[in-house]
Amino acid sequence: MTERPAQHVPNRQLAALIAEAGFSNAGLARRVDQLGLEHGLDLRYDKTSVTRWLRGQQPRGTTPALIAEVFTRRLGRRLSAQDLGLDACAPVYAGLEFAATPEEAVDIASGLWRKDSGSHAELRKIAFTPAGLVVPSRDWLIGRPDERVGRGADPAAAARVPLQGRGSVPRQRQIDRGPGQRVTGGDIAALRSVGELFRTLDQAYGGGHARQALVRYLEHEAEPMLRGTYGETTGRRLFAAAADLTRLAGWTSYDIAAHGLAQRYFVQALRLAQAAADRPYGAYVLVTMSRQAVYLGHGREAVQLARVAQQGVGSGPPPLVQALLHAAEARGHAVLGEVRAATASLVRAERCLGAARPGDDVPHWAKSFDEATLADEFGHCHRDLQQYRAAAQHAERSLQLRAPAYARSRLFCKVVLATARLGLGELDQACSLGAEAAQQAMEMRSVRAVEYVRDFERRLEPYRDASAVRTYRDRVAALS
Repeated sequence: MTERPAQHVPNRQLAALIAEAGFSNAGLARRVDQLGLEHGLDLRYDKTSVTRWLRGQQPRGTTPALIAEVFTRRLGRRLSAQDLGLDACAPVYAGLEFAATPEEAVDIASGLWRKDSGSHAELRKIAFTPAGLVVPSRDWLIGRPDERVGRGADPAAAARVPLQGRGSVPRQRQIDRGPGQRVTGGDIAALRSVGELFRTLDQAYGGGHARQALVRYLEHEAEPMLRGTYGETTGRRLFAAAADLTRLAGWTSYDIAAHGLAQRYFVQALRLAQAAADRPYGAYVLVTMSRQAVYLGHGREAVQLARVAQQGVGSGPPPLVQALLHAAEARGHAVLGEVRAATASLVRAERCLGAARPGDDVPHWAKSFDEATLADEFGHCHRDLQQYRAAAQHAERSLQLRAPAYARSRLFCKVVLATARLGLGELDQACSLGAEAAQQAMEMRSVRAVEYVRDFERRLEPYRDASAVRTYRDRVAALS
């Protein structure tokens, strides 16, 4: 890395923060290199590099922003390059930042959409980072809704922008600084309708079916609206719709096993929900993050996210929403093998669902949480706790109640039932159910669906010589 000549002024700000963070010079360099990898940068800093920074040399390019982010994560408070005594530069967005302002939130989210809508295959290979959950969830919990999100035309500012050919400001910058399209209620209704369409496609055919189209829609339709002109009320509704679509883009990314990318979408959806002043939806995003953590085996993080969601909304939400939050916590406890805690959370979820009434004012995203969904949650928890008889009972009930439109959820539940039957020694039934699920998985673009089936097949391995298992393998082989 080439750096500017030394300024011969020791950087005491950086030295103080290194001491506060408890970093060694080598440890700081290693963390900067690791963070660089998250951005696709191959950095080669070492302890000598840090020594030069402490002596007053200024790293070039994006490195000051990366160093600031390392300290932000370590110390739990937002720090800039200037706070470290380093020259400012344009921020580098990894997607895990919880933006300080609505404007910055739009910049980060739209940058993510643009990268994802192109041919950036490396985005789908970014690893999930459990440590990246801490700062966003904490900032959401202690944060307040933004005081102002509206964007109005500023004639004076527009007049200061030079005309093309009269100044050095590129055309794109002129457009960005001037007033954009006026956002209407019809625009927001369109965003909501598109969300319902993509949700239906995702549930029936898998996240990979139309994910890319959703991301392009965010880039080409949602971003211009967010950069447009709108008042406070319309702005809150716009941010809420954008949060919903961004969470869905994360959900579909999660379904195709692009877990690091999904994590970034969820963090940005959480921040957009903050700008919308929609606390319950923020809790729903945290629950989504908790479910991803469960799927990846990070039970402790899953429990913490579910609890932050509960704490963040308090006792105000309708019973149906509370049931959803408690069920998410139960799944985390079950992955950890915590029988009593999982059972207690399931009981709370069941009690809340029982308290729900048809006239309750329930947000659209919670309306699908019903008896079939709760039975499915019970089934998954009992499976993870190796309580196979209870798992089978609840999975069967869920399949009886769940509508055919929820094809992927039914597939997951069928695998849970197959696993429970296997655990009960009912090999023929288990293999029959597993074969049905395998056929359905091949008709979807869902890596999760395939992984559910593969998990079942791994559990079959001790019985590989049994006739039922050989028949199962023959049936599955014939599908390909």
